[in-house]
Amino acid sequence: MTLVAYIRVSSVGQSLEVQRGKMLTLGVEPDHIFEEKRSGIDSNRPALKDALRFARKGDTFVITKIDRLARSATDLLSIVKELQQKGVELRVVDQSIDTSSPAGRAMLQMLAVFAEFETAIRSERQMDGIAKAKEKGTKFGRKPQATPDVVASIRQMRADGLLIKDIMQATGLSKASVYRALHEAGEDAGTPKSKELA
Repeated sequence: MTLVAYIRVSSVGQSLEVQRGKMLTLGVEPDHIFEEKRSGIDSNRPALKDALRFARKGDTFVITKIDRLARSATDLLSIVKELQQKGVELRVVDQSIDTSSPAGRAMLQMLAVFAEFETAIRSERQMDGIAKAKEKGTKFGRKPQATPDVVASIRQMRADGLLIKDIMQATGLSKASVYRALHEAGEDAGTPKSKELA
């Protein structure tokens, strides 16, 4: 069994010494300690990804506290699931959690319930927010780029003999959007000439 440790502090000014010392005391080999100085809310944590890749079946992944590893209960469970699929146990030193024991697994099951609750609450708040915004007249979805003014400009450019590719370049719209605008305006876009490129 190999101990693989991940340690993290939030900023460059903070020290990793305390966490590193705990890992060395546990018997973690220095070259099996993966460390970085990044915010916990940062999803791009290269050292964490490297540590997870390095861990093999039968190993134990060690952290000092849960908040050093995950951004939320949902994030934690995702990482634990990845470890379980590889046959790797998780040990949290300061919070006495060890998934190799029944008590540790029970603790993670409780966290799973909280994660599900957290997701449900977030979703409910989001739906409430959307409903309130709609009541205030806020419109959702992508704003149409071909506004009446743009359509009028497209019609004029086409009437002036501009090629579709030139209209696309002038308006920043796709070929389909230009043809759609001409169609909605009741104009015949014409059959694109063989040399007319989009």
